[in-house]
This record gives sequence, C-alpha cells and structure tokens, in this order.
Amino acid sequence: MKTFSEVYAALRRKDRGQYGLLAGCCFFSVLLITAYACMMRSPTILTILPEGGDSRKQVMMVFVLAVIGCAVFTTYAAGLFFRQKSRATGVFLALGASRGQLRRELVKELTLIAFGSCAAGAALGAPLAWAVWQGFRTFLVDSQEMPLLFDPQAYLLALAFSAYVVVMLFALAARFIRRTNIIDIVQESHKSEPIRAVPRWYGPAGIVLALAGALLGYLMPTFFVKVLHWYAPGAVDALFYLPALAGMYMILLHTVVNGWRRKNQYRHIISRSMMKFQGRQTVRNMLVMTLLIAGAYFASFYSPMLSSSSENTYASRPIDFEYHWRADQSLPQRDEVQALAEETNVEIVSWAQQGAAVLGKDGTYSIETDTGFGTTYTTAYTELLQGATFFSESAYNALTGQDVDIPAGACANILDDEGGSGYLSGGDATHLTNMATGATLDVTPIEPLWYTMLLGCYVLDDTDYAALTEGLTDVWREEYVFFDVADVENSYPFAKALFDEIVDRSGPEVEVGDYYDDVAAALAAQAGEVYDYSPEAVASRGLFTPDYSDRDSSGFRNYWKYMPQFRILDQNDFVTTMAVFLMLFIFIAIVCFAAVIVIAFTRCMTIALVNARVYDDLRHLGASNGYLFHSVRGQIGRVFLVPALVGTGLIWIFYMMILYFNGDPLGFTHSELAGMGACLAVVAAVSALLYLVYRVTLRSVCRALHIHS
Repeated sequence: MKTFSEVYAALRRKDRGQYGLLAGCCFFSVLLITAYACMMRSPTILTILPEGGDSRKQVMMVFVLAVIGCAVFTTYAAGLFFRQKSRATGVFLALGASRGQLRRELVKELTLIAFGSCAAGAALGAPLAWAVWQGFRTFLVDSQEMPLLFDPQAYLLALAFSAYVVVMLFALAARFIRRTNIIDIVQESHKSEPIRAVPRWYGPAGIVLALAGALLGYLMPTFFVKVLHWYAPGAVDALFYLPALAGMYMILLHTVVNGWRRKNQYRHIISRSMMKFQGRQTVRNMLVMTLLIAGAYFASFYSPMLSSSSENTYASRPIDFEYHWRADQSLPQRDEVQALAEETNVEIVSWAQQGAAVLGKDGTYSIETDTGFGTTYTTAYTELLQGATFFSESAYNALTGQDVDIPAGACANILDDEGGSGYLSGGDATHLTNMATGATLDVTPIEPLWYTMLLGCYVLDDTDYAALTEGLTDVWREEYVFFDVADVENSYPFAKALFDEIVDRSGPEVEVGDYYDDVAAALAAQAGEVYDYSPEAVASRGLFTPDYSDRDSSGFRNYWKYMPQFRILDQNDFVTTMAVFLMLFIFIAIVCFAAVIVIAFTRCMTIALVNARVYDDLRHLGASNGYLFHSVRGQIGRVFLVPALVGTGLIWIFYMMILYFNGDPLGFTHSELAGMGACLAVVAAVSALLYLVYRVTLRSVCRALHIHS
C-alpha cells in the first residue's frame, strides 16, 4: 500500500459491516417508501378510494408515519456510521492526513452508497409492490378491479425521499469533517449519549398525556365544526395530537431510565445502565417503532373490522332478498321472479311488494365562506331542500312485519336495527312537498323506527300519505319487493341471475349513484343551474359514476342508487367486491411491520457493535455466560417489548374511542364488538410474529458477542 487511497480502501474492507449496514438501511428505507408511494398513487387504488374520503386520509396518515419512521431510521444509521468511523478518521488526522484527503475519500464512499442504495431501492420499489399485489391475487382474492397499474408521478415521492437521504448523508459528512479536535474525533465512538435523570412521575404523566392527546386530536375537529362552525386546516387539527407524541416519548424515557419496577432495581443494573448510556438513540428508535406499530395496526384493523361488520350485517337481515325500482322502469315482477327461481331450483316462501313515494322535504343547508385560514359556515333553513322515500304505515308494516301506528300529522324517520346511523338519514322532516302537484303537508317528527334495510326512509299515516301522494307521476314513485327463499345458502345462481336481470332492465335515467337526489336535481333544473351531482358533473370532478357494464365492481355494488340487497350475493361476493380496499390496507400493514422489524433488528445488532468491549470486559471480570445472556436479553427485550406494548395499547384505545364516538347514540354496536374481537386475533398473530423475530434477533446478537444462548 503506497497511497493514502490504498490505506483507506484497506480499512474500508475491514469495516465492510459498517458500510453494509448504512447501505442496507438506506436501501430498505427507499424501497419501502417507493413501494408504498407506487401503491398509494396507483390508478387502481385511486379509482376505488373516494376523493376526500376517510380511506384516502387513513392511507396518507400512515404514509406520513412511514416517511417519518424511515427518515429517522436512516438518520440514526448514518449517525452510527460516522461514530464508528471516527476512530480511524482521528488516527489519520493525527498521522498528518489532511482534511481534504479525508473529504475526497468520504465523498467517493458516500456517493456510491447514497446514490447506489437509493437508486436500487427506488428501482425495486415498484416491482416489490407488484410482487406483493400479485401474491394477494394468487393466494387470497382476485377480481376485475385488481390488475395493478402504476402512475409514473409516484416516483416523485420516491425521488423526494431519496433526495432527503442523499442530502442528509452529505450534511452529516460535512459536519463530521469540519470537527477540529482530534482527541474528540478519536474518542467519538466511545462516547455515550446518556439521558439526564428522569423523575418517576414521567411514566404516569406520559400515559395521561398520550390518552389526552388521542382524545383531543379526535374530538377537536368535531368541536370546531359543530360548535365554532369552522372547518380548520388539517395542520391545526394535527396539532392536538402532539400531546400524544410527547406522552409516548415520556413513557419510553421512563421505561429506559427508571423502569416500572421499584423492587430489585439493582438486579438488572448492567443492562439498564447500557441502555441509559445510549438513551437518546434508544428512545428515538423506540419512538419510531411505536409510531409505526400504531400505524400498522390501524391499517391491519381495517380488513377484520370491515369483514366482521359486513358479515354481521348480512346475517342479521330479516329478509333474504330486497330490490326496489323507480315506477317508470320495467323490472321483473313476481311471476318473472318465480319463473327464474324455478329454473334455478329455488323455492320462494314469502313475497311482499309495496309502493313508496319520493317527496320533497325541508332541511338546513350550509353557506360556506373561505377565510384563508380554513372555512367557516352558517346554516339556513328552507322548506324544500332534498328528497326522501316515504312509506304509508300499512306498506311499512306489510314489508317489515312490524305493527306501527303513525298518528295523523306525524312522520317517523327510520334508523338502523340498533337505533343508530342517524347521520345516514335525512334527519327529522317537518314540511313535505309533492313534486308533481306542489301540494304540501306539515308534519311533526316522532320517535324513529328501527329497520336497517329501509334506513333513511320515512313513514306517514295512511290518510296523510294518500292525500299527499295524490297526483304523483311514476317518476316520483317507487316499488319495493321483499321475499325469502327456502334454502338461501344454495340460492347464489338465482341471486346473480336476478341481479343481472335487474341491471339489464334498468334505464339510463336511473344509472346514478346513491348521492343523486331527484328533488335537488329538479330544483337545480328549475333554477337553470347544473346539479352538482348529475352524472356529468360528478364525472368531471373525477368521482365515481355507476356503469351498468361494470356491475360487479366495488363502486357499482356500493354506490348504485338502486342496488338490491341480496343476502347470499352480498355474502359470497364481499371479498371480491371489496378486494382492493382489503388488500390495500393489508399491504400497508405489511410495509409498516416490515419497517418495524428491520429497525428493531438493526438497533439490536448495534448492541453487539457498540457494547462488544463492555461484554468482553464483563467476561474477564468473571461474569458467567448466563449473566451475560440475561443482560443481552434484557436490552433486546425492551427494544421489542416496550414499543409493541405502547403502540398496541394506544392504537387499541384510540380505535375503541373512534368506534364509541362514531356511534349514534354513543356506544358500541354488536358488529363493532365482533370486529374488535377479530382485531384481537390480528394482534395475537402479529405479536407471535414479533416474538419470533425477537428470538431470531436475540440469537444473532448473542452469536455476535460470543454468548451461548
């Protein structure tokens, strides 16, 4: 070796583990972010997720957590790389090497690591997303909506994250080279990052802050909207989650520094002290892991909650088959349905068919004002705002089998079977209008009725109904059919054939989504305005519009205004209908849990790298292999266990809080409780996986430290 570059290259070969660790962390972070971005921006996904809907917001929220986690992770890996490199750098400076020489060699290394790992991660991100998605299609579920398409613009997000990684590496390198004290540089790798003394009240206070932050973050946006009449910017809403972040940090600080056991505090003094001496790094990594675990569980709860809730809803329906149509449409009548049933060997055991009317009703609407810092609104009342479906009491009783008696001049709203979901109905009605004749009727709201299959409809007294609906044309009338079959489990071919027949015989005038309101459309036409939810207006805004040729898509099945409710059809087609929703959130959970596993493994392996001399000294001082093993296990156990407990516990409480406050009235429904039971099974499965990774990691660290596990 005759040149400085040759000597530097020899040291690089000796420390190739450090270079591999840094390159691997950068590669893995960019890989995950690219795969997530490609999936999140895929036209396949964006076509299914409604614009501005909660699903898109949840996907973006978890993406932000993943970006923060991977950014902190790569920054930690880079800091560790420079710390371990400091000794050799200090020796070079002491032997007369110039900073310019070191800078040139370091720039060459970092250029190769940064651009090589980022380019490889970005290049393989889309193939990884495609491979995982194809695995879902092959082994779990496939549908006509599942073919995955990519948007090249998704790589802008990957490029932005790669740019952060590159800039961060070179910024840390510049700071590293600028240091002037050679002794400090030489001793850098041996310096600890201890945390100051932490009071024991940090733990309980952290729990209170975490819970308060979750509560405030969830409830304050509702307070702004309902009390202050203000749609606050998203950044303002996010501020109220900060106490939760501070609380998690305090919990982790308390755990690392003090622990939760007051007795036998000296029993694990070695392992606890090692963690305290590297406290800042440890707490940062544990906080990132906690956030990622919370985000991963939030995504992974989506599928079991949706599946369990839907299955419970389908199973609890009192009627096997329901379909309805606008009276000017020519849909299958009883004799035609009976003939189709006989062709498919299905026996119809009950049949109820009743008419209903679409009437105009009063209500309040919002008048919004953009303030430049959010949007404020005021409300105004009008006697004719929107339409709703109204039944006479006798028609309602014939369909449902109930025996209700609506007083004259009264009107009952219909809620779900548990008296909730009021937000899905039009609220109380006090002034009704016949849209054909202009006749009106003032009514008094009474106690709502409970029947999920007619959620959002209304019931009037027979006499009032007959008087108000006189003169209505078929455009403003509907027909409802309820019937049961003898063997619903074997009626799928019949259900599919009847569904296809209903769609085939429906005209283009009813090829609209459930957001379409005939009364509002008529009012807009009278005013010479374009109705905001006409098919043309909806399509121009990129929102979903039903298409009869796409009848098996999730959008059509979920949003067509006249979609039938066939128990067996909904049960059997649920997974294929909701495949994209379900698989997307499973993919997100996989990405986040993969990041958690890599971060935990990397952090634990640095224990072997940083504390190797400490364990060697303990061995020379007479520490037994069992003692060393218990010390290592104590450290690694905390790295895995504490974030898992905090992240799982907080997201579980937060999820339960969401379900509770989403209830109308407040509380939990049977389907929600069943769904949370399924989520517990997910927690158990993931916990088993993390325990397996913990065991593998423990063995790897012990092997690196020459400790028999």
